[in-house]
Amino acid sequence: MALVTFPGSAQPAPDDDDRHVHLTDPDVFEDAGAKMSFLDHLDELRKRLIACVYGLVVGCAIAFIFVKRIQEFIWLPLYHDLQNTSGVKFMYTAGFEPFMLTMKIGALAGLMLAIPFIIYQLWLFIAPGLYSHEKKMAVPFVVFCTTFFALGASFSHFVAFPWTWKFFLSWQTTYMEFRPSIGEAFGLYVKMLLGFGLIFQMPTVVFFLARMGMVTAGFLLRHTKYAVLIIFIIAAVISPGTDVVSQCLMAGPMLGLYGLSIVVAWGFAKKPEPA
Repeated sequence: MALVTFPGSAQPAPDDDDRHVHLTDPDVFEDAGAKMSFLDHLDELRKRLIACVYGLVVGCAIAFIFVKRIQEFIWLPLYHDLQNTSGVKFMYTAGFEPFMLTMKIGALAGLMLAIPFIIYQLWLFIAPGLYSHEKKMAVPFVVFCTTFFALGASFSHFVAFPWTWKFFLSWQTTYMEFRPSIGEAFGLYVKMLLGFGLIFQMPTVVFFLARMGMVTAGFLLRHTKYAVLIIFIIAAVISPGTDVVSQCLMAGPMLGLYGLSIVVAWGFAKKPEPA
């Protein structure tokens, strides 16, 4: 059936096809990230996990070469505090505990060395679902995550854990002596090291959320009171100890990092698009 055209009516362009075809054309959405099925995601996850295991093995192989120096780096300051306070040494009750402790220290050092590679593999896993302009942030993501994790681990080693250790030693009396098990001390050391490494990722997370336009400095300022409450709840959950001191040691840096995150969100906020 032919359509009757009226004078003055809009005429379709000769090369104008069905508009729905244009809207569903994959070329229009080439910037919207790759589409992957569930099985493709599982296969990609398997590849990244295998790559992380390889990176961890290489890191551990390097760390075990220097494992004796790493042990001295961890234990000698704590041993000197223990000697100056009570004159005792670390103790162990199982024969294989020193050997297993050496293996754990080597694994921890290997993980620290492999952290940049593992973070990069994490980025490669999430990158297919990002826009092309977001994929360009791969290098800042790896650099920021690695830097802030190293800062958190350093804060734990040089500030938080020594302060906690001195707090434990301060409770000794004439009838009560602190004789720590080296395995329990190392377990607390690892928990605090990894905990502070994750806590110090807050500015990195805020940086990328701000660059994507999901968070602003004003939003963070308006919700500061809720953030303080959430920070103390998180500190109580992830704190290695049940005492108030451990929780405050966790919450204090988190409050400072939240303030830094507000500055980061203000400085790196997404520019508004022109009308």
